[in-house]
Amino acid sequence: MAETNNPMTAGAPTTSENDPTVSKTTLPIAGLLVDVYGLAELPPTATAVSCLWLHHPRLRTKDDMAPVAHEMVSAFNASPTSTRGFIVVAFDQRNHGSRLVDKTANEAWRQGNATHAQDMFGTVSGTVMDTIHLLDVLEGYLFGAGGGPGVSPRGESRHIDSNLVLGVSLGGHSAWQLLFAEPRVTAGVIVIGCPDYMSECLLPSRSNAKGVMNTEWFRGVFTDNDSLPLDMIQDRARLSKLQTYTVDEGVSFMGSKDFPKALIGACKKHDPKAILFGTGEVSTQPSTTEQDRLRPILDLRIRGKRFQVLSGGADKLVPYRAGRQFLEFFKNATDGWYKDGNVYFENHIYPDIQ
Repeated sequence: MAETNNPMTAGAPTTSENDPTVSKTTLPIAGLLVDVYGLAELPPTATAVSCLWLHHPRLRTKDDMAPVAHEMVSAFNASPTSTRGFIVVAFDQRNHGSRLVDKTANEAWRQGNATHAQDMFGTVSGTVMDTIHLLDVLEGYLFGAGGGPGVSPRGESRHIDSNLVLGVSLGGHSAWQLLFAEPRVTAGVIVIGCPDYMSECLLPSRSNAKGVMNTEWFRGVFTDNDSLPLDMIQDRARLSKLQTYTVDEGVSFMGSKDFPKALIGACKKHDPKAILFGTGEVSTQPSTTEQDRLRPILDLRIRGKRFQVLSGGADKLVPYRAGRQFLEFFKNATDGWYKDGNVYFENHIYPDIQ
């Protein structure tokens, strides 16, 4: 396992706690400490508010997202409008920062965390659930009738009518899931995130020495209705030399103690690739029949949304090829047979970025 770098430091704008350019208000909301940037800068006449949700990387905290928050609020306020305001919200992901309960649970297999796959997925999906709950209550805390730190000085009602997400690394994974889960979040920037959790945790291939697909690996794990994946990627199980991988070169890894069947089921409920394709292969050019199956799912999950995906071509922890097939499918769909879904999609790969 490659060492976890802090993706928030290189080239990031510097910000101190005493930087006067953007206000920060920390509130206890629904049991979470939530940082809200930009409340003091809301125009007095603003009645509509856009909210950017920030999801931080693994082993980091909400404080690491402060430079992004300052940059975003400052950029918006450089061209202010009288009727719309902009705020940025950050909170600690589960088992991070103010919510830390077990340091080992944030580590990978090679650092001694035997339940790494479950722990990381729980943090990712938990962040999505936390965000959805905060979406329900944040407006009341900030602009509630008769009180709240962001109430209009004119006494007018204020409403958060636009929600966006920006996530980095671990936060990129949760940003993908949030965009597929929550209709109120309509746009997102996904930095070093993967839409295919199972592939990220899988081994590089299921081939025998001659390069022929070893389909026996899937028997007893996937249902008869699931097609077989044909192209797997460099993965953490192999790099970590897990016994469940090395004992048979990965034949029995999925469904093992390191990636239990219950986790496979959770992926099918929450992870973009598994929502669309289950445990089967991603079809980058689906048939007309497959398009008919996928269309209502896409309509429900992402119609009209906007995605910008930023990936490092040399990243070892979240290699681009982990989500390559899904991203090819996504581009082909949004540019082609699902163009009427009005999904905007940008996909940028920076070859030398780790």
